[in-house]
Amino acid sequence: MADGTGDPHVLAPGTAPTPFTAAQIRDGARAGKEIRVRVEAAGETPYFRVNRYLECDEAGAVLERFHLALDGSPIGDPELDPVAWLDLQGHASFPVDATTIEPERIETPLGELDCLRYTVREGATENVFWFATDLPGMPVRFVTRIDGEVALTVSMVANVNP
Repeated sequence: MADGTGDPHVLAPGTAPTPFTAAQIRDGARAGKEIRVRVEAAGETPYFRVNRYLECDEAGAVLERFHLALDGSPIGDPELDPVAWLDLQGHASFPVDATTIEPERIETPLGELDCLRYTVREGATENVFWFATDLPGMPVRFVTRIDGEVALTVSMVANVNP
């Protein structure tokens, strides 16, 4: 919920505004929407993670999540997860004193996109998230650095919303 200021982008006192509200995320998703990201973790074999919206209503969605090898073969079994739009918004709610937010235009597999870059620092860990302003929902890219070394890179490679 809002922090009392009336700003639906701020979920709690002491948190930075999120890039999208729950309503914007809901309005940007339909049953059949599929998001594919490439996951590259240090020392591990890269793979694709797929989120597919099976059902959507006013409160939330049912997501099917699964992993694929880079050749397209399945890794493990799909999982079905009911999620609330507000919970999805909450994934981008970070402590205001640890977060900087700046506009940035970046090149992605989806093309050149105007983004809000959220940099979140906690001790030796820095997480950087790029949220495309025209794609409400998850970031189109994020990078985790630990002690300055890249530990994880996740890049959106497809976002299909029928």
